[in-house]
This record gives sequence, C-alpha cells and structure tokens, in this order.
Amino acid sequence: MTQEAATMDNERHVFQADVARLLHLMVHSIYTERDIFLRELISNAADACEKLRYEANSNPALLDSGEAFVIRVALDPEAGTLTIEDNGVGMSRHDLTSALGTIANSGTRAFLEKVKASESGAAELIGQFGIGFYSAFMVADRVVVETRRAGESLAWSWSSDGKGEFEIAPLDPDKAPRHGSRVILHLNDDSKAYLEPHKIESIVNEHSSAVATPIEIIEKPDAEPRRISEGAALWAKPKAEITDEQYKEFYQELAGQFDEPALTVHWRAEGRAEYTVLAFVPGSRPFDLFDPARKGRAKLYSRRVLISREIDLLPGYLRFIRLVVDSPDLPLNVSREMVQESQLFAAIKKGVTNRLLQELGKLAENDPEKFGPIWKNFGAVLKEGLYEDPERRDALLKMARFSTTTDGEGKRTLADYIAALRPNQTSIYYITGENAERIAGSPQLEGFRARGVEVLLLSDPVDAFWVQTAVGYDGKPFKSITQGGADIKNIDLLDESRKPPEDTGEVREFVALAKQTLESVVEDVRVSDRLSESAACLVAPEFGPDLRLQQILAAHGQAPAELKPVLEVNPSHPLVRALETLAKSPDRNLFEDAVWLIFDEARLLDGAPPKDTAAFAARLTRMLSKALGA
Repeated sequence: MTQEAATMDNERHVFQADVARLLHLMVHSIYTERDIFLRELISNAADACEKLRYEANSNPALLDSGEAFVIRVALDPEAGTLTIEDNGVGMSRHDLTSALGTIANSGTRAFLEKVKASESGAAELIGQFGIGFYSAFMVADRVVVETRRAGESLAWSWSSDGKGEFEIAPLDPDKAPRHGSRVILHLNDDSKAYLEPHKIESIVNEHSSAVATPIEIIEKPDAEPRRISEGAALWAKPKAEITDEQYKEFYQELAGQFDEPALTVHWRAEGRAEYTVLAFVPGSRPFDLFDPARKGRAKLYSRRVLISREIDLLPGYLRFIRLVVDSPDLPLNVSREMVQESQLFAAIKKGVTNRLLQELGKLAENDPEKFGPIWKNFGAVLKEGLYEDPERRDALLKMARFSTTTDGEGKRTLADYIAALRPNQTSIYYITGENAERIAGSPQLEGFRARGVEVLLLSDPVDAFWVQTAVGYDGKPFKSITQGGADIKNIDLLDESRKPPEDTGEVREFVALAKQTLESVVEDVRVSDRLSESAACLVAPEFGPDLRLQQILAAHGQAPAELKPVLEVNPSHPLVRALETLAKSPDRNLFEDAVWLIFDEARLLDGAPPKDTAAFAARLTRMLSKALGA
C-alpha cells in the first residue's frame, strides 16, 4: 500500500437516497426475478470494458498491458461468495462515492455528457452503473467492490450491507485489479443456489450470452477459468459474415423449433431510434399459434443485454414471427412494463412492424412460390390485421392469398382477381363459411358461376369480421353474395340459353303468397338473380351482418337482435313453377307446407337446422303421404 493511501482513513457515508425503499422497489416493482442481479452486474462490467476501450482510443497508455477484455464469474462455496470481475475502466474514490452512493446518479453520467458534447456517436457504449448495481442486495447480505481506475495507482474498496450506509477504504494495490472492478457478493441463506456452476451458466445463457465481452466462470478457488460466452452477438455481426447455417442454428434456439426458417430478415435502423433486428418467419406453425394466453415471442435487448424474453413488440397478427431487437437507447434498469410505455419503444415497435410487413410484401410479389407456404401457415393470422390494423390494411390485402371459385388451391391474389373482372362487374364478390369446400357448393354461387364471375371463398373465422370494415381494393368494394341484392343483372351469362324467363303474373302471385306464409320468419321473398340450379336460397338483408357473421355471433352468445333473412326463389326451377300452379289451388295447406319446406331446405343448405324441427318433420310426413297416396 502506498504511503498516500495508508494515511487515508476509512470513510463511512450515508446513502443519499432511501436504500430500503429502493430495494423494496427492486423486489416488488422493477425486478420480478432475482436472477436479474447477475445480468445487471455483467452489464455493468461489459460497459466498463467498453468505456475503457473508448478512452484508450485517445490515451493508448490505459491499455498498455494489451490484455483482452473479459468478465469472470468466480464461485467460492466455502466462503459463500460470488464474485463478478472485469478488467474495464474501474473506479476512483470519487467514482465510488458518486456512482455507488447516490441512487439517482450513474457512474458513467459524466462520461456520457463528455461523449454527447463531442458528438462522437459513442453514447451507445455507455451503461448505467447505478440502480442496477443495487439489485445485488436481493441475494447478498453484504457487497464489496474492489476497484482501480485505469491510469491510476490507488485502489479502493467499497462495502455495504445495504441498510443505509456504505464504507470506502484504501485497498492494497497488490490485492486490487490492475484496472477494473471486482464485485464480491456475500450471498444470503436463500441464495446459495447461485454457487452452483450450472445455475450461473443457465443465467448467462438466458440473459447475457449476447454481451459483447467474453464471459468466463471459475467454479472454485484456484480452478482454471472456463469460457461460457464468446461475447459475440449474431445480430451485431455484419450480414456478410453470417452463414445460412448460423442463421438456422440461431433461429432453432430462439424459436424452440427444429424446422428451417421460411424467411430471415436482418437489418439495422438508424435515426430517431437506433436498433438492430434479427427476425425469422418459422417454416411451420407453432403449436400455440391460436392460444389466447400466448405471449409475444420477441426478445428485447439493450446493448446486447436481455431486457425481456417475451415482450409485445409486434401486433397480434404477426405473433408467429420470432425475433430479437437490440437498441442501445433503451434503459436496462426499468421493468418491462415501463419500457413498453416509453415513446422510444413505441417508435421501435412501429418501425419493426412496418419493415417486416414490407419484407413479407416484397417476398409475396417477387417470389410467390416461397411466399406460398408462409401464407398457408400464417394467412389466417395475418388476416386478423385486416380487421385490427386499418392503417396497414392495404399492405396486407396486397399480399393476401385466397381460394376462389376458379382457384381452389388458395393462391389467388386480389390483383389476379381484378385482372379477371367480367365486363360490367363493379365489385369483388365473396362468400364466408366454415370451410372452402362446403361454401363452394353454396346455391348462392350459381348465378355468379353462370356469368363467369369469380367469388372469393372465405372460410377463416376472422374473414366474417374484416370484410365488414374493409372498404375495398383497387377501387372495387367487397360485396357478400349472401347479403342484399346480387347486383349481377348487367353481367352477361356465359350461356344465354339459360336466361331466366320474364317476370309473369304467376310468379308475382306465388311470391306474394309465399311472403304471406313466411312473414313470421323472413323479411321478404323475391325472385333471385343469383340462382340458376337450386330452387331457393337465403340471404341477409342489405344492412347488418351477413349470414355467417350472424352464426358466429350467436355461437358466442352475442347474437344481434333477430334479423329475418330474405328468401330468394328461382323462377326457372321446376319445383317453383309447380308451386306457382299450386298457388292457384284451393288446397292452401299443401301450398303452405311446400313453402315452409323450401324455406327449411334453404336453412339446411346454409348449415342451420330447420326453424322448428317438429313442424318440419310433420310437414315432410304430410307431403310424403300426399305424394305416395298414403
């Protein structure tokens, strides 16, 4: 010990902030897992190394030893201590007082101001040696810091039990780091598990494996150091230096899946918010894709230190994407909730979402074959954005793929649809239902097929919702073929010989009597433009939800006020022509039974039961008896 240091007395100080209150905040508000203490101390150590590397640019003598930066975690089970040591910039006595004595201060605040003033752009290297340090008291009864500032001869010891005071004393230089800091934790009885090597490795792998400084572990006194982290984050490397296999291995570890990524996106954003993103679209559906309790799968880092492993960085309709985001501007020492409420986080979230949609859109346009499996796996999820995110609806519609009456494989784009519009066709027609095969046989499609009009077959549950709010695409509105008028009279039939007969008095009389018979269950009965083969079908009124949406709402106990459907009849059908004749018969009961059976048959074709099953059975029995002469 030098004569100067020997003449200095130990100094006892009172913390300038309420440590007890801080620790309570740590445990109950900011830090929900005790493991975080190691992340914080490693982060501080990595920042100290980065700070020294920066200072050495202008003062090479600070690194005259030429040794590589490293962080070491040393275990001493007998002594009950856990030590985190770095060979970074270290601290002077003043640093110890200002950085570890004032909670609101940071040991690198002065340095941060210096970098800011010089406009060197190195501010991203600076961590926050302050609040994070105090997380050590969640696991330790006593904390000792042994340190020496790079370029100085004096070394110092800082110690505290975290109960309101700390002590600073001179430290024998022979027992101090050459430069850097050694944080010694005297673990409390509840924290002895942190003396187990596998526990430390697990925490480092989870929270600090991406720290830019290598990390080593010394499992017991006098043991050789063992490297447990190489100090190289894959996303921080230039893309040209990363192989496809390295991307694949990182994806499989990140996603917990053993397939290959269908799309890899890696970029760095600069400007108002600086961040790096490495994102993957999985090659197969995650098992919990539609689990309502499923959390986000984005890992958020600050300066390669994990802030959250499950943060809601993306909107719900992009929840299948696995990604890492690293921003030097995000603070380490706040909770995930506080991060998510920040304006910076909002800017990153918006930027990442926009870029990922751009990449998906480019792939859809430039490589449809590669995009096809992505849409097959995640199209039903992406379409949630058509309902939830009007701002990005056009981008989503552009990449969307559909099954249609002309393409049952689900590869049809809206651009393809628009290009195939029939003369006088002014709308994009669609039908919703439980599955594409079933709705492909719906009677409402007949008139559209007869005119060569393509119809979208929408069978995902979300389809019934987004089409209600989507204005249209390329100037053409979306129109349900099961709601309101068909509006296809002006589109020529492919076979003019199938043109329906002119409206006659018999047809009008039949329609009027049928409406009178069914007035309790239908809003109207009318001649149909959309039927060419079936006798009748049901459609929803012009305003309000279509038939499919009504069924979904009813299944979830949210049925709207009863909306009577419209019964449309095909005047060319033999059964309808027979009923036109029967309408003149005095046997009104037979006519009414037949009309009711047509109505219930139309319900069955839409997947709904008869309105009154007992009455349906009775009518069917009477009709069969009459037909068979029983």
